Amino acid sequence: MPRLSYLPLLTLMSFGALAQHGTAGSWTADNGNGTYHNPILFADYSDPDAIRVGDDYYLVSSSFDAVPGLPILHSRDLVNWTIIGHALPRQVPEEHFAHTQHGNGVWAPSIRYHNGEFFIYYPDPDYGIYLVRSKEITGPWSAPLLVEAGKGLIDPCPLWDEDGKAFLVHAYAGSRAGVKSILVIQGMNSEGTQVLGTPVLVFDGHAHHPTVEGPKLYRRNGYYYIFAPAGGVSTGWQLVLRSKNIMGPYEERIVMDQGGSQVNGPHQGAWVTTQTGEDWFLHFQDRGAYGRVLHLQPMEWINNWPVIGAHTTSATKGEPVAAWKKPNVGKIYPVTYPGESDEFNDTRPGLQWQWQANPQTTWAMPFPAAGCLRLNAVPVPDSAKNDWDLPAILLQKFPAETFTAVTRLHFNAHAAGDRCGLIVMGMSYADISLVKKNDGVYLVYGECLHADKGRPETERILARTENMDVLLKLQVRPGGICSFSYSINGTDFIPVPDQQFIAEKGVWIGAKMGLYCSASVRSNDQGSVDVDWFRVSAGNK
Repeated sequence: MPRLSYLPLLTLMSFGALAQHGTAGSWTADNGNGTYHNPILFADYSDPDAIRVGDDYYLVSSSFDAVPGLPILHSRDLVNWTIIGHALPRQVPEEHFAHTQHGNGVWAPSIRYHNGEFFIYYPDPDYGIYLVRSKEITGPWSAPLLVEAGKGLIDPCPLWDEDGKAFLVHAYAGSRAGVKSILVIQGMNSEGTQVLGTPVLVFDGHAHHPTVEGPKLYRRNGYYYIFAPAGGVSTGWQLVLRSKNIMGPYEERIVMDQGGSQVNGPHQGAWVTTQTGEDWFLHFQDRGAYGRVLHLQPMEWINNWPVIGAHTTSATKGEPVAAWKKPNVGKIYPVTYPGESDEFNDTRPGLQWQWQANPQTTWAMPFPAAGCLRLNAVPVPDSAKNDWDLPAILLQKFPAETFTAVTRLHFNAHAAGDRCGLIVMGMSYADISLVKKNDGVYLVYGECLHADKGRPETERILARTENMDVLLKLQVRPGGICSFSYSINGTDFIPVPDQQFIAEKGVWIGAKMGLYCSASVRSNDQGSVDVDWFRVSAGNK
């Protein structure tokens, strides 16, 4: 196989223009000429793992406290991805996740296909390692089974060996376990439903590879391989370990780092092989408020070691590519998008939407006869200091570096304190909303800096309105700079004056945008908002 080298396909200056073509989505990495550019998804799909089954590729990622959790994406060419479902309809334990649990829940999962069945192992750092399984990728998925209980067990990945024996590798979160930067392997029963014996320490990264985590376990050409990131999320590298014995000792090699590229901390992901025998690696890059966006790297094997990305001055490691020839999967497939806009004409919202906690059925009700989604006004919990603490916020990921989101709302206010609107959520947040006060309904701009610290929200009245049908707009520019505006007549938008909010990341996640409807008092007939549609487009229009 020839050495990989830089492919002078396109300049970085052209990527933005190419990414903005089309109206079906705000970002595409497919250049339409047999090449692609990174990131392939400019959205927060952190800690990815992926597999190929026949002609189909499936990817899972961390979802933390968001519900539904464990998103599943599908692709035919490794470049174009679409959300097709979630493996975790509700977080367990259910009562625990009935309240906001920022940064907790589903950490880095793994997905495998074994004996005609899909297996997803995921860690909850406070409870242990769970398994969900299904004969079909779209479910139904089994209830979460606790394979190994314990605090701080993270990033599990199984391997069924050629003799049928099963093993599980995982790392530790120092915040819970009191130990970190090590990897362990232990046996499992053949069904993969229970660990056996005690964990065996197979790698200690303290000396040269601190914060080693996220291991993925493979077998090839008589070697066992552990692909594991080290060095930290925003500054690290991709490490690979190999051994002839699954319990070690393991040799180590850095197979990709930032090098001279613009991609910081390139690591944690999945190795896949195409139908034509090509090898590829999916990983994330930490982009702050945009989250951990997804990249695709070419990969080759040299002397039974992988080299990921483009060769530079090293024969043993690569660095991330900006653009490359698309994977050879035997066919050409059309451009697809993961899902952003929603007309709310169906019996369920789009798969891109997630709540901040396990939802109640009264929070949102699809209303296809009226072509809308009804959000009922959920009383604000007594313990809430600001919207950071509200479970009933319906959110989706930022989908691109630059984009516009517009939503049409009809407010059905019942009592003073009823409120609905469009929000950008992170450790600081901002929103534009309709608020019912004692003397009428007002358009209000709200902002809360350091919301995660319990700081109060400040609000500014923009206008009073007699029209309960309004359009609310969010425009996001590079750097996460957010601008809000509103339209009362359905045509002309009025920007919020003297406002420039910079989006912030959440706990282990990027900023999100979405919708909410809340109430300051509880009654037997809460107010509501009917969301006609939510439309996302490229650029700032």
